[in-house]
Amino acid sequence: MASIDIFKALANEHRLLIMHYLKDPTVYFVHETDVDMTEHGVCVGEIQRALGLTQSTTSHYLTMMSKAGLVTPTRLGKWTYYRRNEAAIQELRKFIDKEI
Repeated sequence: MASIDIFKALANEHRLLIMHYLKDPTVYFVHETDVDMTEHGVCVGEIQRALGLTQSTTSHYLTMMSKAGLVTPTRLGKWTYYRRNEAAIQELRKFIDKEI
């Protein structure tokens, strides 16, 4: 785990909101397709609408978070879905508990 990359990714209110929203996506997103949000995640467009940001900014944030290991992308057809990487979040918890 590159902790500095994780902390950089979390050092933004919108990226923190993404993590919050993805914790329980059925509460924050109206899902209109057959894709299971708990299994595959939430489409970039739905995250964008919830945040009120442009598609490019939202995609940039999600790419940054993906590179840090906080979220996992799944490509289905022409859409990319994102969900939290709970294993990485648990490792971050352990790191904070031990090192900070």
